[in-house]
Amino acid sequence: MYIKTFLLSLLLALALTQTTLQAKALTYWKVHKMPKSVEKDYFIWRLLSQSSTTVTEARNIIQEANHLNKKLRTVFKKKTGFNAPKISTSRDVTPDHIWKNRSKANKYFKKGLSLLRKKQPKVAASYFDAARKHYKKRHEIDKTLFWLYMSTKDKLYLKHLQASHSPNIYTLLAADSIQGRYPKTITEKFRKRRTFGFDVKNPITWAKVKQKMRRSSNSRIDDLADDYASQESIGIYTYLKAKASKHTKSYFPMPYRDAMKGMSAQRQALIYAIARQESRFVPASVSRSFALGMMQFMPFLVKHIAKQKGYKMDLDEMFNPYRAIEFADYHLDYLNKYLYHPLFVAYAYNAGIGFTKKHLRNRNNFRNGPYEPYMSMEMMKNNEAREYGKKVLANYVIYLNKLGITTRMTSLVKTLATPSKTDRFRK
Repeated sequence: MYIKTFLLSLLLALALTQTTLQAKALTYWKVHKMPKSVEKDYFIWRLLSQSSTTVTEARNIIQEANHLNKKLRTVFKKKTGFNAPKISTSRDVTPDHIWKNRSKANKYFKKGLSLLRKKQPKVAASYFDAARKHYKKRHEIDKTLFWLYMSTKDKLYLKHLQASHSPNIYTLLAADSIQGRYPKTITEKFRKRRTFGFDVKNPITWAKVKQKMRRSSNSRIDDLADDYASQESIGIYTYLKAKASKHTKSYFPMPYRDAMKGMSAQRQALIYAIARQESRFVPASVSRSFALGMMQFMPFLVKHIAKQKGYKMDLDEMFNPYRAIEFADYHLDYLNKYLYHPLFVAYAYNAGIGFTKKHLRNRNNFRNGPYEPYMSMEMMKNNEAREYGKKVLANYVIYLNKLGITTRMTSLVKTLATPSKTDRFRK
């Protein structure tokens, strides 16, 4: 009896420790019929990963990829024994004049920061002003206006920031400085629960919506958005509405409220802040590196969390927004063991907790000093994590206020140089 019980317990333990992802079977013809897109690339990767896929099918389907990332190259070589062929891509290319202007602006901006650190604020201001004249995006212009104020203390720059339509850390900090209002944001609610005939969890339906958007004028995109005016597809609706307005209108939807029962307002705000930055609340979103779903989880992390939870599920389950929120809540529990400030959590969510730990332990970062903590927020070498963190932080403040927790950006930023309030990595 003891041996039988022991064997049953052992079998149960083995079952729980096995890989918990169950892969859906795909056919060559099903993937072949999909429109060329990053979403199709994901399904090509899935098809190539199947043992049932033949070498001939692999060689044919790889030609239909929109972009060959590392995952596709690796799985193709494993399947065929050969390197993936070169393919023509339909990737959007930034026009030379825009790229060159941005490159110049970035150089001027970095030089301005360097001069500030050398205690040359007047000269630094001239470089920030040169950067302002070359930047085109609103949040980048706002960045230069903020640093023009920091280097000159001329409140005229705060007034210029107050006139901006963009809700970013710079406009929020400027509003705090003059006790002004934050930029207008839009949070719409719909009685209609679903968009009839539209599968919000299917990446290919989302790919087709994007194709329609690219072929349409701004007025047509605005009309197209109205087709998705429902609770379930509000991410698609607001994505299109923002595009139609050329991003002069800032949408901050609050979908899937029922998935957040029992969560604190702070956790809800953080999930919303990250989701807005990661996917604009599009449940079937796929990135070029195959980050999946509304919360953009990489496949390796999906597998890890699924194993921890004892789930048997396909990767496609991450296109279910309720599952995405559940996994995000679980992952944030882990990050919050070490990081308490939303900015640092955002860094870790984007670039990993190892990177964040190393960055915070560098004694040049987030310590008391001139222009801190703003200087540390700008000097991070990881460009993606740097900008991501700033955007998530602004989203977080806006969502906290929408959830009834009156919060100002300045109060959050002031704690960044106090390790006991922000993280476990610094002493």
